[in-house]
Amino acid sequence: MGNMISNREAYGRALISLGEKNSNVVVLDADLAKSTQTYMFGQRFPERYFDMGIAEANMMGFAAGLAAGGKIPYASTFCIFASLRASEQVRNSIAYPRLNVKIVATNAGIEIGADGVTHQAIEDIAVMRAIPNMTVVVPSDPVMTTQVIHQAAEFEGPMYVRLGRQPTPTLYHDDLKIEFGRSITVREGDDVTLVAVGNMVCRALQAADILAGEGVSARVLDMYTVKPIDGATLVKAAQETGCVVTAEDHNVLGGLGGAVAEVVSSEMPVPLVRVGLQDTFAQSGNSEELLEFYGMTATHIADAARQAMTRRDG
Repeated sequence: MGNMISNREAYGRALISLGEKNSNVVVLDADLAKSTQTYMFGQRFPERYFDMGIAEANMMGFAAGLAAGGKIPYASTFCIFASLRASEQVRNSIAYPRLNVKIVATNAGIEIGADGVTHQAIEDIAVMRAIPNMTVVVPSDPVMTTQVIHQAAEFEGPMYVRLGRQPTPTLYHDDLKIEFGRSITVREGDDVTLVAVGNMVCRALQAADILAGEGVSARVLDMYTVKPIDGATLVKAAQETGCVVTAEDHNVLGGLGGAVAEVVSSEMPVPLVRVGLQDTFAQSGNSEELLEFYGMTATHIADAARQAMTRRDG
């Protein structure tokens, strides 16, 4: 794992390079330009940048109008506001008419730490993947984030991209190739499958290292597209390893764990253990301490793998 920068910073940089290539790209923000890093695009292309103020619902409607006029709007705010405060406009004004709006939201999960419950988005994946026509993407590192932002402009239709706040290790090289609706097998393994998204992919890899020290071979899947999920790869992994663990900085209900459970239960029933927030609001505090307190570290993922294997073998 390489140098660490935040995915939101990678997003800001990617917008500039994308804007230089595609004059139809426009960016909207809801008074959080420094936090979402969209201010960089605003400085470079002020005529294509719109600060909508603290009015997220209006921003989504405005983005829908721009998309209807042929532009490719990237609308940004915090995940909590994009998925809940503006959910009706996202549903009715963007998803229902299948408009080409890219909702790129930052400050995901409890990793944001001290901002507390009001800003910790723990339901957004569940909300967004339940909306018809919406594609849901959760990049795991800055290289993937850059690829996602560029390829989103070529993808026709509504998309929700979820980004974290904290610096994250670089997992991939610049020649990375992604495809929406697919996953990446980051590490091969035969004994258990670890499926993770976003900031939990690096922790799943750390968990695989812990397990390797015990003679356990863990397969690690970066399920960067939560919807549509890569069911074929999931089924193959479940069949070959016999048990699955999911890891997400999100409520285990309705998010990655729910999406994987839907596939596995209907296609290849095997023991499944879900690592994430266990249907509770989190406290305010240091991000790493919160992940430890709520059972979401590499050590906890390794524990979950042992549980899954015990259930399989029991």
